[in-house]
Amino acid sequence: MASTTSQPSHAQAQVDSKARQTGWTALIILALLLMEWALVEALKIAPPISIVAKHPHKMAIYMRIFYVHVPAFMAGFTAFFVNFLASAAYLWKRSLKSDALAIAGAEVGVVFTSIGLITGPIWAKPIWGIWWTWDPRLTLTLVLWVMYVSYLMLRQLTPTNEQQPRLAAALAIFFFFDVPIDYMAIRWWRTQHPQPVLFGGANSGLDPRMATALWCGVAAFLLLAGLLFRLRYRLECDRQRIAVLRREAALRET
Repeated sequence: MASTTSQPSHAQAQVDSKARQTGWTALIILALLLMEWALVEALKIAPPISIVAKHPHKMAIYMRIFYVHVPAFMAGFTAFFVNFLASAAYLWKRSLKSDALAIAGAEVGVVFTSIGLITGPIWAKPIWGIWWTWDPRLTLTLVLWVMYVSYLMLRQLTPTNEQQPRLAAALAIFFFFDVPIDYMAIRWWRTQHPQPVLFGGANSGLDPRMATALWCGVAAFLLLAGLLFRLRYRLECDRQRIAVLRREAALRET
């Protein structure tokens, strides 16, 4: 009887595994198609824009970076928001799953914020004539990146015990407050960074073709971030289970 009952459960596990693999494959294909669509929209369909009248030909070319720069930051800030929520949930429930969500959110957020920080100077150099300036928006973004990198270093370099995730969660909640300040910086202060084109008031907005290209990029980057987040979350859950098994084995040996 035991072998009879175990066979269906094993077969069901195989079916579930194949279904998960099919789902992952479909999502990866969708992400690639969205990326391709966003690339075509940004390079071919969206009209050029001239923000700097002195260098209209340059701006028309380098403005294309906008369609990577903005979606990357949107994906990064979304991941940091997940890290914030998961960290708060961990402090409340002490759930290992919440801690795994927090780690995954921080790592994915750092990846996409790094893309934004790299594409920003590439855009700035031909337009401003400099790679970097200590503008409030740029400075706050760099500080944000450094804080979350330090969060990840804390998770890697300190002993894994009950105190470490509590300290990391408290820091993550504190760090996240830089995100809304960073977002509002170009609204609160006069900065060299371009003024907002989304949700910036009566004088903001995009040509409909530009908006289509931008939102295609946002959808593609968010889906890619979601896939990376899910993979990192599962990896962290596996790491946590292995750590528990090792502790249990060590206790049995003593």
